[in-house]
Amino acid sequence: MSSDENLLIAKNWIEAFNTKNIVALLLLYDDQAKHYSPKLKISKPETNGLIVGKSNLKQWWDEAFNNLPSLQYKPTSFTTDATKVFIEYTRKVDGEADLFVAEILEINNGRIQFSRVYHG
Repeated sequence: MSSDENLLIAKNWIEAFNTKNIVALLLLYDDQAKHYSPKLKISKPETNGLIVGKSNLKQWWDEAFNNLPSLQYKPTSFTTDATKVFIEYTRKVDGEADLFVAEILEINNGRIQFSRVYHG
């Protein structure tokens, strides 16, 4: 994949997330994709922050979208190469302080293989 193609995947990822379109979001991921998040580690300690597979991703995002209907990601920068995208964004939720986030999307054959979240 080219850097430009990976950038498009990342922008589609942001749009799908912000519109809470789980179908479109899951289409961006490989069937056995991995996702790591410190929020997962806190809310589901048994995962140690890591989930695998689209069914687990769907469950995680269903819960997030249901529990946080105002959740939005406002991107501030994208850095891309042929295998990954580094996204910096602000996580916004009504009634909560903004959270500065970095997320890495590892991409292979046009699908996200691994996404990792880091909070600042």
